[in-house]
Amino acid sequence: MTGINEVKGKIFPLDRDHVDTDQIIPKQFLKKIDRQGFGQFLFYHWRYHSDGSVKEDFPLNDPQYEGASILVGGENFGCGSSREHAPWALQDYGFQVIIAPSFADIFYNNCLKNGMLPVELNAQDVRRLMDHADELTVDLEQQTVSDKNGFQAQFEIDAYWKEMLLNGWDEISITLSYENQIEQYEILRQE
Repeated sequence: MTGINEVKGKIFPLDRDHVDTDQIIPKQFLKKIDRQGFGQFLFYHWRYHSDGSVKEDFPLNDPQYEGASILVGGENFGCGSSREHAPWALQDYGFQVIIAPSFADIFYNNCLKNGMLPVELNAQDVRRLMDHADELTVDLEQQTVSDKNGFQAQFEIDAYWKEMLLNGWDEISITLSYENQIEQYEILRQE
């Protein structure tokens, strides 16, 4: 995975609470286990009519949000089933950071495990971002979210996950960093 330090980018405000994982990536698109190719199906039922034509009234279809890398959502973002495909779809579409007042626990952890930064801010700060921000800077090292108009907020993140994201590590790469010790242990076991 690629490490995250500072993300500067356009925001996409999704002004809805309780966005569940089935809305993020509907079940009919979960037929593969690699992480690529899910972005085209992100928010499928909100973005497209049943005939596949684009719904003009869904904000993500608005050209002003093209290239957005920071999604700002409502309460309890990522609730519902535990499907890991939800952060895969968001990441494949191009989002690197999700900001919300609260997240479903499994979704939050799946984001971290897949190299995407979920940021919890209080509801007032999230409302301000939805109503007034168009671009943000999210600094993981400093644990801040800021905009060009003087807004700045601190966020919390577990030190373990912060280090993992900064270095682009996943749980497999941590295990592989102990490869020599594992080999030594296996040699000792066989003696």
